[in-house]
Amino acid sequence: CPHTYLKAHGTAVGLPTDDDMGNSEVGHNALGCGQIYSQGAKLVGESIENGSLYASETWKDLIANAVSGQALHFLGLLSDGNVHSNIHHLIAMLREAHAEGVKKAYCHILLDGRDVPATSALEYVDMLEKVLAELNTEGCDYAIASGGGRMQITMDRYEANWPMVEQGWRTHVQGQGRMFASAQEAIETYRAETGCIDQDLPAFVIERSGEPVAKIANGDSVILFNFRGDRAQEISLAFDRKDFAKFDRGDYTGVKFAGMLQYDGDLKIPQHYLVQPPVIKHTLTEVLCAAGIHEYALSETQKYGHVTYFWNGNRSGKVDENLEVYEEVPSDVIPFEKAPAMKSKEITEKMVENMASRKFQFLRCNFPNGDMVGHTGVFDAVVYAMECVDKSVAAIVEAADKYGYTVLITADHGNADQMTETKKGKTSVRTAHSLNPVPFIIYDPDHTWV
Repeated sequence: CPHTYLKAHGTAVGLPTDDDMGNSEVGHNALGCGQIYSQGAKLVGESIENGSLYASETWKDLIANAVSGQALHFLGLLSDGNVHSNIHHLIAMLREAHAEGVKKAYCHILLDGRDVPATSALEYVDMLEKVLAELNTEGCDYAIASGGGRMQITMDRYEANWPMVEQGWRTHVQGQGRMFASAQEAIETYRAETGCIDQDLPAFVIERSGEPVAKIANGDSVILFNFRGDRAQEISLAFDRKDFAKFDRGDYTGVKFAGMLQYDGDLKIPQHYLVQPPVIKHTLTEVLCAAGIHEYALSETQKYGHVTYFWNGNRSGKVDENLEVYEEVPSDVIPFEKAPAMKSKEITEKMVENMASRKFQFLRCNFPNGDMVGHTGVFDAVVYAMECVDKSVAAIVEAADKYGYTVLITADHGNADQMTETKKGKTSVRTAHSLNPVPFIIYDPDHTWV
């Protein structure tokens, strides 16, 4: 069959750099519209410039909570590296919060030295301190409250080091750690004592009269201003999940928490976020409906929204009720590694049934197995999951022969294709999306391809 490989991550799907993993949302956006729309850093910048971030219900809710007397906290990587975050996004939000009447705002800064020069932290701290001083008008308290190197606290990824996240929690939320009068003092002292570059500097807490400037208290508003997801997910879970059990959160009962973006749409991490997906026009569904083509979209619950909402450019509902049929197979509420077949059998049966009906000229479905079981890191379960998908694809190809359809086989991103990774000589299980290209295969029983 004719086949090629498609780039499904980074700039090919609108993310800021090619170090950024693809994900199901941007992948289905791209598949459904055949265009590249701004995602990540570029999308956030545009949302700040046009004001849509501040018009979001999430922003309004967090600000109203802060104006009512709770504190507003910003947590994230303090640099302009534009890989995980951008200090200018933080400064813009601080200014807007002040303009909207927030009296108490605190920054919990993670030092970079990885996406920017290794010992550049003081440049960014100085930039931030000048803005905070400007915003400290009468009755206001805007200050840096805590911090530490990005490779020491808070910003772990792939659940490789939960104690690192716990250390961040103790620092930002509970105000535990070595105290300093300023972030500058902390950085200069640690550099002299350890010789470490910024990303490896230990945690610190800023104090006044021997007490932390600000802890993240129950009921406060918290914004994680990183836009890249891999190192934002674990701390988001700690703030966001009532059933969180990776470490003891003490007397924590909850805050109003939001990420800059939703870092994982499959797992809903976090539940609330500031920047909505891009406004996408001229989707495939719009084109097909304009041509009078009947469509059928199918998946189980885990990916149903992806073959409908995300495929259609983040549009709820149908373009044309008379031409479209959507069907959802309810997913089982069970760990994916315990039932790696998921609903592949049911999806296949429904696809073949609707191909046989000849009601539809265009049908699409998603088998979630490779992604959802891939996230578990359980190798044998992933192998079985992919065997199930292979059988399903075979059945759909057989139906294409019988009923005269062309079959296009592809993916929104990689995951099950890479189940281990080796770093510094140590091989470990990989549960994250891969950066690998995805196959695009054309099967057409009516044509012989050379």
